[in-house]
Amino acid sequence: MTERETSERVDAAELRSLFLFEKLDEDKLAWLAERGRVEQHRAGTRVYSQGEPATCFFVLLEGTVAMSRNVGGDDVELNRTDQRGVYAGATQAFLADRAPQAYSTSLHAIVDCRFFVLPAEDFASIMRDWFPMAMHLLEGAFIGMQNTQAIVGQRERLLALGSLSAGLTHELNNPAAAAVRATATLRERVAGMRHKLGLLAAGRIDPAALPDLVSLQEAAVEKVAKAPKLSALQAGDREDELADWLDGHGVASGWDLAPTLVGAGLDVAWLDEVLDTVGAGRLEAATRWLAYTVETEMLMNEIEDATTRISTLVTAAKQYSQMDRAPHQVVDVHELLDSTLVMLGRKLGDGVRVVKDYDRSLPPIPVYAAELNQVWTNLVDNALYAMQGTGTLTVRTRRDEKCLLVEIGDTGPGVPAEIRSRIFEPFFTTKPVGQGTGLGLDISWRIVVNKHHGDLRVESAPGNTRFQVRLPLTDNRT
Repeated sequence: MTERETSERVDAAELRSLFLFEKLDEDKLAWLAERGRVEQHRAGTRVYSQGEPATCFFVLLEGTVAMSRNVGGDDVELNRTDQRGVYAGATQAFLADRAPQAYSTSLHAIVDCRFFVLPAEDFASIMRDWFPMAMHLLEGAFIGMQNTQAIVGQRERLLALGSLSAGLTHELNNPAAAAVRATATLRERVAGMRHKLGLLAAGRIDPAALPDLVSLQEAAVEKVAKAPKLSALQAGDREDELADWLDGHGVASGWDLAPTLVGAGLDVAWLDEVLDTVGAGRLEAATRWLAYTVETEMLMNEIEDATTRISTLVTAAKQYSQMDRAPHQVVDVHELLDSTLVMLGRKLGDGVRVVKDYDRSLPPIPVYAAELNQVWTNLVDNALYAMQGTGTLTVRTRRDEKCLLVEIGDTGPGVPAEIRSRIFEPFFTTKPVGQGTGLGLDISWRIVVNKHHGDLRVESAPGNTRFQVRLPLTDNRT
């Protein structure tokens, strides 16, 4: 026997012995026997291949078959059976151009097999003519499911966008408000500096003291740039120490000047140096002048930090949305991951520790960047929900043969084994009503597997759940 042989027509009695046809009358069985044919396939051969035009409807008469789907370049077995009457192939032929007419899987003969094979157009014809009500019900269910997925998926994306927009607005508001406050205070301090220049012009400050003041001023500015980070307790102790020193040397309101001086990294030793340089008679004026200087410098640093933070957030938002960029492009996946983490910064909170374990030697890869960001958002959001505000979020990258592997891990309670096989199904969710649509992982699956020809799977145990995304290193678009 060759790999595939076509023999005589099938006997109507044999068709009646199959659960699929047992309720049909003699005329319909005879019609099927006349239109169909028997094909025999040798063990180890492929009956049909995923992606080929769906031309036939196959019913197993004898043997064992396995159904598989190509995922990330590998054939993943979905089902294996030896039950007579199981069917596969052009099961959506009756939908015509309203559904893709290509084999969605591959079918393999595990042992020598016999099939009853019906051309797709004949299968569509019997569905329309023999079972009109059933056809309409199936058609309605298929189209309804498609429409529901599209509408709910769009709604979920809008909700995610709203959540991200609210988070981004909150993140932008903090540095923007800080910059406004610092600018207002800086305006007051600059006005004070102008007042001091007025005193100088009026001769009320000894011009001979200016070189020493300028020298002290430059030294103080240098100290601001190198000021150490102090705990609240350390800062309080130093402020008390400086306030006591200032009060002891006749400088009024030393408690008011002390926080500014401590924040600039200045201490009692520096005040002793000021005293030795300008003398006791000019100490208070010099100290206030220098306090204005360091506070002005710190305010400018604060404004710079705030505006840099705003710029970073805007850059992250542009990277996340892929605004003004081609849909398909070669990118560094780490940039996409980082921009997603920035966008979700508000959700991370103080109780979640983020660990980035990146393999920076990985090359840029060809992807649909904006859609991949949606995948990272869904996976990180699920991880945060699982941890309920406390735990460790791990984002890891590494090479896995011909793929780039991205892992999103969390320390939550894990995915129960009994539902693990269902989590990528449309509308399946473990979240309470109103908190999830059950499409996040389904959308992620379709983006990774269908659009990028990659793979998405989960490995889970209590305290260690990892969603693994494998993306081809090269462009697999057809």
